Amino acid sequence: MYRLSLPLVAAAALSRVSGYAFTSFTGSRVAPSSSGATSYRKTLVMENFGLDFAEDSYGNTPDVILGEARYKTWVQTVNDNAFLTRQYNVLARVREKELLQQVVDSGILTKLEKNGVTLEKLEPLLPVAEELGLVGLVANNQQLLLNAGGFLAIEGAPLLLPILAGALEVGPPAFYLAAAGALAAEGGLIVNEVQIPFVGLSAGVF
Repeated sequence: MYRLSLPLVAAAALSRVSGYAFTSFTGSRVAPSSSGATSYRKTLVMENFGLDFAEDSYGNTPDVILGEARYKTWVQTVNDNAFLTRQYNVLARVREKELLQQVVDSGILTKLEKNGVTLEKLEPLLPVAEELGLVGLVANNQQLLLNAGGFLAIEGAPLLLPILAGALEVGPPAFYLAAAGALAAEGGLIVNEVQIPFVGLSAGVF
């Protein structure tokens, strides 16, 4: 069942994400138009946010690096493996770490089904995620999510999978206990007014 359903759900999610176009911030005039329209509205995109006291980026920045898209293009000509344009290779790392085999060996899929979490119940969440704009958010932040979230999830998976398998074996009480522990930790940070080092922001809020 899982071998047939997982690719179908993944394909459905990818097809929804691919429908969103990534818009780069170029720092130039953009003239949106639609077929059959007789007029259009010009929008001036300014890197100084239009503030009078801010420096004029058009006057002190070379055209070759003016705007996010141009800057990324220029960085690739200088270093094709720069962190700014590099993308974490999710599939290669999953294969190298044999994570799929670890998921099977840990019995996570079976334990999820035992706790009532099946692909049939998760599939209706896809339209809800699209309505909330989550699919578009993911599509427009692919690099950030892959380089940050993907890296943490995949590199930490060998440690997290046994913990997740154990929690699923216990069932809902394990997750209730984890939530209570997180709430207690949050309360402790707020009560003791703990701050994030070098930033000065409250650790209990952020």
